[in-house]
Amino acid sequence: MNILRIALPVMVAVGAALLVPQGPALAADASYRTLGSANNPDWMSSIADSTSLAALSIPGTHQSMSIHGGSLTQTQENFGDSGGTLARQLTAGIRAIDIRARVNTGNTFTIHHGASYQNANFDDVLTKLRTFLAEHPRETVVMRLKQECHGGLGSCTDVSGQRSFADIFDSYVSRYPNLFWQPSVNRGAGAPMPSLGAIRGKVVLGVVHGRGGGPVDRYGLAQFAAWGSGSSTYVQDAYDVPNVGAIATKRDQVRRFLDATSAGDRSAVYVNFASGSSVFAHPQHVAGGAFGVQGVNPFLLAYLNEGPEVHAPVVRTGIVMLDFPGSALISEILSRNG
Repeated sequence: MNILRIALPVMVAVGAALLVPQGPALAADASYRTLGSANNPDWMSSIADSTSLAALSIPGTHQSMSIHGGSLTQTQENFGDSGGTLARQLTAGIRAIDIRARVNTGNTFTIHHGASYQNANFDDVLTKLRTFLAEHPRETVVMRLKQECHGGLGSCTDVSGQRSFADIFDSYVSRYPNLFWQPSVNRGAGAPMPSLGAIRGKVVLGVVHGRGGGPVDRYGLAQFAAWGSGSSTYVQDAYDVPNVGAIATKRDQVRRFLDATSAGDRSAVYVNFASGSSVFAHPQHVAGGAFGVQGVNPFLLAYLNEGPEVHAPVVRTGIVMLDFPGSALISEILSRNG
């Protein structure tokens, strides 16, 4: 299988001095930008109720709603505003999502990637989740929620005079009764690791991150109390890929954490971010490849497909957070649940 992609380098000026690569859209393949052909709306239905959430192999999306703002900002295929993109991801089999919110007027959340508004609000997210789970009641979705705005360069700024991020989130929880698995939205106590039977038809809040990257109160799974900005024992999130050449380093970080997950603590959820970016390596380059450098997605698909004569089989992927996932990559992750 040809898993390299070459994009012709075209340089454009940003400001007076900074030059960044702006190649054409990379070609879709089994690993990249083919989410629309994936159809796995009920893949959890045949898994035993007694199965721990920690035992599952779950495809997820990084910056799940980010479809606007240009190539430096876009991380997902565009299937429509107002939650349309999220709805398509859920049908494809995505069961872990990364939602970034700005505090807006009226004590509401709008969805942002940095300064770029994503033409959606938190009600859109919760409505799409509620609709999907009502139609597929044996599924569950794990959510990471982050306060996106820190007011710095390239970021957004929260609207002043509003309630705290946690208080606003609590108001949404009360307006969508029975949507969340209740132990995960208790800000005073982290939740234990659930079995699938306990969370079917529910959203499991994995963690809430504040604008500085640290956890807010004790929302989510108790296991993630130490999940700050970047990587930790159960999280690989080496998100800074300074240039296209450094994609090779990111591939290796994903591979090593995948191996650690497969051989690791079966009672813990591992979260492996395949995403990364910088002004010299945009999300599409890191995911799909560029300038003759193999992207993370095709590498990951090939690695999962390799037999035991090459390396120890990956028997559990944990949660893999992807930019621009392809249909075969989603299926390959799901196959570890058989």
